[in-house]
Amino acid sequence: MDSPDYDIAICGAGPTGSALALLLARHASDPSRIVLTGRQFHLDPPTKSDTPIDPRTLAMNHGSRVLLEQLGAWPAHSASIKTVHVSQRGRLGRTLIQSAELGVPRLGCVVAYDDLLRTLHQAVARSGVTLAQAPRALPRQARRVDIDLGDRIISSHVAVQSDGARPDGVHRQYRQHAVLATVAAGQPREHWAFERFTTQGPLAILPHPHGGKLYGIVWCCAPERAQELAHMPDPAFEAALRDTFGARLGRFTCQSPRHVFPLSLHAGPSLIAERIVAIGNAAQTLHPVAGQGLNLGLRDAAQLAQALADWLSDPQATPVAALDDFARKRRADRLLTTGITDFLPRVFATHNPLVRHACGLSLLALDLGRPLRAPLARHLLAGLRT
Repeated sequence: MDSPDYDIAICGAGPTGSALALLLARHASDPSRIVLTGRQFHLDPPTKSDTPIDPRTLAMNHGSRVLLEQLGAWPAHSASIKTVHVSQRGRLGRTLIQSAELGVPRLGCVVAYDDLLRTLHQAVARSGVTLAQAPRALPRQARRVDIDLGDRIISSHVAVQSDGARPDGVHRQYRQHAVLATVAAGQPREHWAFERFTTQGPLAILPHPHGGKLYGIVWCCAPERAQELAHMPDPAFEAALRDTFGARLGRFTCQSPRHVFPLSLHAGPSLIAERIVAIGNAAQTLHPVAGQGLNLGLRDAAQLAQALADWLSDPQATPVAALDDFARKRRADRLLTTGITDFLPRVFATHNPLVRHACGLSLLALDLGRPLRAPLARHLLAGLRT
């Protein structure tokens, strides 16, 4: 059999695939034998303009920040989260999760999506990994893995699908859409983030990396309501947000356009074929509640790089055992995180008054009982490590 063009092909240059490329480059004797494929690479510094703020932000937990800092890929601007306030609209009971009780400097941070992706792509370009721009990347396996890039085909010993494809397996439509926006608050609380559960879905209000008074909004609600919110005049949207969230942060003022995204769960196997593995959004696409999607994907990347480290020293050997080991070790963390993010938006969105009261009592119990609160907080902080 002819030697393939590359040892590893990573299909998808989003944050998860880019982080994996950096992790693998540390173990490879020749990083150019790793190829990262993507539709576009953000390598130039950002330009100043008068365009509105991009509302796409990402909540990164403490473990993800540590990983990205070690890779030299942490963006220059971020907003720290030291307290998370969780509540339910129309019911008693709330809980606070604070970094001090967990012994960490912060629970997490919020970064702008574009800032993070640009920082990662610049780090990958410095690492020696090969960059291949292509509108798509579809791996298929016979005696080796061939990757169809649309205008050409490349080959590799191992292929990793990191984005650009929905996993086949568990699928759920939440009948919720997420409205993304950026607002300024009249009475900001430094380092505080808020998760407010409603009967239509959770509302997250996150400190924004580009300003002390700015907050990123992720408002999950029924599709019809999402369209209404997206097309409201700014004053009407500001009033609706305050009505749903309350007056804790004072008056809201819109600072960006609004974008709407449908929400669903997709989860499939980590191992797609003998030499093709899925991580990140290609392995699981989650509801945004608690901001766990990218954090879980980065844990996929870290564990896959660890599993392949020894194999990279001799790529002619079979990687099958290492990939099987990776899939087995990732199972528990994936199942637990997927279960939490699937359960929370559905149970809190119920219209059953008994269940809603029970949810309020659960929040109260979490607030009063640190032994109940700590395991959940630690999982959201760093995930389940095996």
